[in-house]
Amino acid sequence: QVQLVESGGGLVQPGGSLRLSCAASGSIFSINAMGWYRQAPGQQREVVATITSGGITNYADSVKGRFTISKDNAKKTVYLQMNSLKLEDTAVYYCNADVNLRGGWRVRDAWGQGTQVTVSS
Repeated sequence: QVQLVESGGGLVQPGGSLRLSCAASGSIFSINAMGWYRQAPGQQREVVATITSGGITNYADSVKGRFTISKDNAKKTVYLQMNSLKLEDTAVYYCNADVNLRGGWRVRDAWGQGTQVTVSS
């Protein structure tokens, strides 16, 4: 079983910064990849950034140069540093993980509960 707990969301002014955290727990043997997704009002959920176990990162074009994804393997935690926030960044941000369980099972699609990020002046 895998649990993802997110934190760091909130209300911020345009141009401001937030740092999201997502800690994974449960019967985890290893983590293949983690990522951040977001869903704005009336929009589909979209990938924001991902990071593999080897540290390879990928970003949506809309956040390149502004957001940075990173991880702490010991803490089983992924972070999303969000700078120069824009109104269009307003969304519920979800943490995702592809994990290998101790029993040999793989969970490709573990999700956190989501954390609200609101960018408003």
